[in-house]
Amino acid sequence: MAPDECRIYVGNLPMDVQRKEINQLFSKYGQIRNIEVKTGSHPPAYAFVEFEDYRDARDAVTYRNGYSFANARLRVEPSNPNGRRGMGGGGGGGSRGAGPSPYGPSRRTDHRAIITGLPSSCSWQDLKDHMRRAGDVTFSQVMREGDEMVGVVDYANADDLYNALKRLDNSDFRNHSDTLRHQG
Repeated sequence: MAPDECRIYVGNLPMDVQRKEINQLFSKYGQIRNIEVKTGSHPPAYAFVEFEDYRDARDAVTYRNGYSFANARLRVEPSNPNGRRGMGGGGGGGSRGAGPSPYGPSRRTDHRAIITGLPSSCSWQDLKDHMRRAGDVTFSQVMREGDEMVGVVDYANADDLYNALKRLDNSDFRNHSDTLRHQG
């Protein structure tokens, strides 16, 4: 993947923000390759965060755009290699004349797998990372149903979903056996 697709812009930061704080905000979405914090003579400060995987960058944009940090709302969007910002509203597509978001439409799809038998310590990020082995995960969620942890994973297309059903059914996930079934 091109480095530009792995890099995001983070705006509306306080002038005294530290790299460590940026790392804490974004490391939950994936492995970070680099963080550049920019503080000029006028607030607000901004940063560029580069992930190892473009899908992690996409998730960071989706979940951190509008996030409240230091009494301000973060502006998180894909980095524009031409230096212009304003690509629109994160993962849902733009509406300010710049065209659709490079990360595609809404994250929910009809290509959904239900995963049962997850460990109680499982997070949506853990599930997403595990299920990526089969294809492009666009959404993941973990919830408790009675005594059991259950996950929902949406894939970008039917081929990825069927690949997941074939490759990952009864696969080991943190030493637990997962069972997948197609919902639909």
